[in-house]
Amino acid sequence: MNLFFEESGDFKVGTVLSQAGEAYQVELASGKRTKVKAKDVLIQFEQPEPEALLAAAKGIAADVDLDFLWEVAGQEEFGFAELGAEYFGHAPLPGEAAGLVLALHAAPIYFHKKGRGRYKAAPEQTLKAALAGIEKKKQQAIVQAGYVEELKAGKLPQTMQPIVHQLLFKPDKNTIEYKALEAAANELQTTAPRLMLATGGLASPKELHMSRFLFEHFPRGAGFPQVEVPQAPADLPLADVAAFSIDDVTTTEIDDALSVAWLEDGTVRVGIHIAAPGLGIRPDDALDKIARARMSTVYMPGDKITMLPDEIVDAFTLAEGKDCPALSLYAVLNPADWTVLSTTTRAERVPIKRNLRLNELDAVVTEAALNEGSGDYEHKKELGLLWQWALQLEAGRMKKREAFGLKPEQANRVDFNFYVDDDVVSIVRRKRGAPLDKIVAELMIFANSTWGKLLHDSGVPGIYRSQGPGAGGWNAKIQVRMVTHAAPHQGLGVDQYAWSTSPLRRYTDLVNQWQILACASHGVTAPLVAPFKHRDATLFSIVSAFDAAYAAYNDFQQNMERYWCLRWLGQENAKQVDAVVLKDDVVRLVEIPLVARLGGLPQLARGAQVRLDIVRWDEVDLSLEARLLEVAAAAPDASLELEEEEEGDTGEAALAEVVEAEGLVAAVTTEEGVDVPANAGTA
Repeated sequence: MNLFFEESGDFKVGTVLSQAGEAYQVELASGKRTKVKAKDVLIQFEQPEPEALLAAAKGIAADVDLDFLWEVAGQEEFGFAELGAEYFGHAPLPGEAAGLVLALHAAPIYFHKKGRGRYKAAPEQTLKAALAGIEKKKQQAIVQAGYVEELKAGKLPQTMQPIVHQLLFKPDKNTIEYKALEAAANELQTTAPRLMLATGGLASPKELHMSRFLFEHFPRGAGFPQVEVPQAPADLPLADVAAFSIDDVTTTEIDDALSVAWLEDGTVRVGIHIAAPGLGIRPDDALDKIARARMSTVYMPGDKITMLPDEIVDAFTLAEGKDCPALSLYAVLNPADWTVLSTTTRAERVPIKRNLRLNELDAVVTEAALNEGSGDYEHKKELGLLWQWALQLEAGRMKKREAFGLKPEQANRVDFNFYVDDDVVSIVRRKRGAPLDKIVAELMIFANSTWGKLLHDSGVPGIYRSQGPGAGGWNAKIQVRMVTHAAPHQGLGVDQYAWSTSPLRRYTDLVNQWQILACASHGVTAPLVAPFKHRDATLFSIVSAFDAAYAAYNDFQQNMERYWCLRWLGQENAKQVDAVVLKDDVVRLVEIPLVARLGGLPQLARGAQVRLDIVRWDEVDLSLEARLLEVAAAAPDASLELEEEEEGDTGEAALAEVVEAEGLVAAVTTEEGVDVPANAGTA
């Protein structure tokens, strides 16, 4: 005896070897033996042979007219044998019955299974809907195949053109457009972004990187809605100073300016003047919501996305020739020993005499010129005095830093400025700690530390940058974090450091400016009128959101710097280049801040110079492939060595952050905490 039975959703045939109660021992055509329960047996037959029956059944199933079968079935539940008698006009033979079972089982939209060998015809409306769905899928498959052919031919289908970014960065994987893009990329053995570049969906790798960032962080676009420009209070006093700013030539958000006045008693009053959008923007107004949504200006070589609309920046930037609303910190100094005799904070209008630019002064305002009083440049006397004070401020920080147990900062590192004009990039080396950088950085550190103390002493919370051991075990690795209370910043060598000097660029600084203005205007009652109170949940949420946004923006800036470094290689037709060893197998090119891993690099000292042969680079995945040609005989360059990793984010890296934040560089790449992208490998 032979059986036609169901096992694990599949239909099989075999010869019975034995029977024990409700179970059969069955041998399949393959020789395999299996146990079959009686309830799973659909047909028992003597002829034909099992394999012949199964072959005949498949042929019959293929010829079954499902529409006619559905009409014959009616609306009541039935067994396959009953339907077979109606369909074939006679009691079905074993092969016919098996073929009918296969046909019923393979047509779930026509027949719903109700049990072993039992079915029920689908309701008419359900069947029509299912058939319509199948037809729709067939048509979609035809359209999808057409899209695939267009993509393979280098043409972007018209329906994909408006949704390029959606397809690349947040696709609905059920759409035929995505399926076509994926299928075409697989057939061409490429990736979806590269296929979009090849078909014109994206104009360039630059657009790819920009679009990905904007899609995630600026889904509604980087533009601003129409806003009303607020006015600072009309009764602000006019300061008796002639202030000047020092910035990179590309800086438009001029946050800070300086002034110097020699007083009759022989002391000197230094003014640190910070743009005061906080006098016009108020917490929770329309402009505050815009700034809070962005948290910071986004920087990249050759471009930026500002935190505030241009008209607001223009209203509050410290532009020369204007009396600008500002929050001023005045420090009265004894020039004999540079002690700070007193400090005063007030809101006022500050006359800005000049916006000095680094590209015009760097070559003439040198350490030698400042120390000797030589040279001819604007604000020479003021800069000379500020230089002497900056040196004293730096020395004081170094003592405090050493008291924290850290090594002195290294001032002989190199930064790189990026300038992009009509897609042509210039990358300019610039020694970190140049005199003008140091003047601005030291005075801003002084202001941020002084105002941080003012907030603390006034009982007003603020947003601080802290670095050093703390509660909760986070001192396992010394790192920078943001807190809402005064805490030391060991890397900078200050007791507290509240970001306050870039309110046009960073939301944290705008928040701190509101708090400082409350302290300056209300004294002991400041805690009652300050916008943010202690343990304010909103202040904590700002810190958290800023950290996330700032990290994302920094990653994007680094990616874009890497992109422009690769563009520079092609632009300069670089074939062989010099590089320095940063650590282990990580190297950095000498002329540009391009970092990569060099597989197989022998053990070399930090700062060792090597000659590389550039094999290829990829502007899409930002990778570089190079091979070692030779190791230079010269001794390692000490200026390129890294500080010990145990120190984590060192004061030098923190100082570089200060320099960048004050607009002294167009874009800066530091060597601290070198982070090599996973796709930056070399062969």
